[in-house]
Amino acid sequence: MRESQLQQEDPMDRYKRENRRLQEASMRLEQENDDLAHELVTSKIALRNDLDQAEDKADVLSKELLLTKQRLVETEDEKRKQEEETAQLKEVFRKQLEKAEYEIQKTTAIIAEYKQICSQLSTRLEKQQAASKEELEVVKGKMMACKHCSDIFSKEGTLKPAAINREDQGVESDDEKDSLKKQLREMELELAQTKLQLVEAKCKIQELEHQRGALMNEIQAAKNSWFSKTLNSIKTATGTQPLQPPQATPPPKEST
Repeated sequence: MRESQLQQEDPMDRYKRENRRLQEASMRLEQENDDLAHELVTSKIALRNDLDQAEDKADVLSKELLLTKQRLVETEDEKRKQEEETAQLKEVFRKQLEKAEYEIQKTTAIIAEYKQICSQLSTRLEKQQAASKEELEVVKGKMMACKHCSDIFSKEGTLKPAAINREDQGVESDDEKDSLKKQLREMELELAQTKLQLVEAKCKIQELEHQRGALMNEIQAAKNSWFSKTLNSIKTATGTQPLQPPQATPPPKEST
């Protein structure tokens, strides 16, 4: 029936209707084409913007990566230099410590030797004083036993006032007096020299004690300096603030 109706219909109307239908389809397709084109342009613009942002971000990240690599290289170089410096400082302080310990041992040995010498000198001085007293007592005894000498000298060993005018009693008594005076002078001179040596030895011991105290201070200061520098190097390498060096405690002063 439809075919018969179409056959009965005027071809012009049918063509017009078909033309309208095709025009509507064409307009619909053009609208869809415009929509698709607009969507494509919008998508391209959005993609371009995203691509630009991604490229900018990639450039920023590349620059940051280069800076980070450069910083890493610089940090490694600085770390290597600090390690070398630390090793050199350790070696220097080790040598200084060994030298200071050797100086302390040497000074201690010298002090012990000087103390022994002082002790020997003191013992020798006491012995010489005792011997001098004994010899003086013997001389006094001989003088008191001698008739001429007892008239000239008193019991304390001084000349009597009355004996000054008796210079012409004989050459033998004068020679004996001169020899006794000479012996006394020699004994006094030897005693004075021994005392002088003892004083010099004590002064030398005091000087050595002072040097030992100075060496102990230098060793303590060197240890504190090495410790503080090592901590500062470690803290600087890790990016933290360096520690303050500990205060050096001075050793007790040697009594002079």
